[in-house]
Amino acid sequence: MTSHHCPALLIAAPASGQGKTTVTAALARLHSRAGKRVRVFKCGPDFLDPMILARASGAPVYQLDLWMVGEEACRRLLWQAAQEADLILIEGVMGLFDGNPSAADLARCFGVPVLGVIDAGAMAQTFGALAYGLAHFQAALPFSGVLANRTGSERHNGILQASLPPGMRWFGGLPRSAALELPRRHLGLIQAEELADLDARLDAAADALLASAGALLPEPVDFAAPAEQTIEPLLAGVRIGVARDTSFAFLYQANLDLLRALGAELVFFSPLADAALPEVDSLYLPGGYPELHLQALAGNRPMLQAIREHHGAGKPILAECGGMLYLLETLTDKQGDSAELLGLLPGSARLQPRLAALALQAVALPEGTLRGHTYHHSLLDCALAPLARGVCPNGKPVAEAVFREGRLTASYIHFYLPFNPRAAAELLLP
Repeated sequence: MTSHHCPALLIAAPASGQGKTTVTAALARLHSRAGKRVRVFKCGPDFLDPMILARASGAPVYQLDLWMVGEEACRRLLWQAAQEADLILIEGVMGLFDGNPSAADLARCFGVPVLGVIDAGAMAQTFGALAYGLAHFQAALPFSGVLANRTGSERHNGILQASLPPGMRWFGGLPRSAALELPRRHLGLIQAEELADLDARLDAAADALLASAGALLPEPVDFAAPAEQTIEPLLAGVRIGVARDTSFAFLYQANLDLLRALGAELVFFSPLADAALPEVDSLYLPGGYPELHLQALAGNRPMLQAIREHHGAGKPILAECGGMLYLLETLTDKQGDSAELLGLLPGSARLQPRLAALALQAVALPEGTLRGHTYHHSLLDCALAPLARGVCPNGKPVAEAVFREGRLTASYIHFYLPFNPRAAAELLLP
């Protein structure tokens, strides 16, 4: 296999909340509507940002993370994208140098130049100092330039651009505007399909970038060929029912791709709207927002009964985070409203006003070790003894339980299944 060349940028920032997703989506929309094939990635574990980025680019979005995904798998994803794309964009995570591994680590590993996004709404010449720091804090970091977000006027843009160190590229400025901002809720951005005006917001942001700095592509990056990989068809002939609607939407595209590569047929269904399960051998209940749809989920009694019968027949169920909450006896939202749900796990959970856990997790299961992450606002009270507990590679005191009841496996952990294809297959193999 040979290497491939493709223009690429990693969009990063000094901190969360600077507007990385808005800028990445604006760049993707700007170039895709000009006829360019744009492929977008998200650095680190995330489900909500990729929904926005997929809409902006017109193509599925995959995660890149040196620990959870693995360096070789990241190399394979980038190399595959470079074969077909005119532009690769990678949205960073948190601040540029935050975390282990960080977005900067990813940029250095693959030689992808960094575009620094800085919220300049309350600064002038200090913008240049911050830009200089991002570019020079770590040696050997490929750094392309900066973009100012939430600027006040063209004059403000001029002041910011003039403050930059000699030779640093100006990628333009996005104005402060409610029409460009992406609304949020407790787990992050509002899901793309819930935003009726999302395309208008993306087009407005793209127009602003075009007016500010044009639509020039960055320099090409050489993406090296990965090692060859063979996936055995361990799930050949297996039909897997995958819950997917506004209550269960936190699905890695890479997980779905892997299950298909293993030979499975995926059949999507809605626990909210469907009255019956499709004819399937196994169930995959991903995370999402069951707490926002309590009464609808509880009121769909035919679906509850169908899933109970599936479990009673000894068929596999894999449930992650919100999917696990759906399995409980009761779930209580932030307002104190409760509903009785599946009752397949003995216990209850209650939404909290603050974040309850956020961490990468590795867990050793009888099927093999899997990696993933946890991110939730609820607290769980479950009478079942855990089968195993996760370990955080960064030393955070987060050890999420994995529960096992017959062929049911459930946890707060969102698993990245391609990390261990055989373990993933065994969890869902009838």
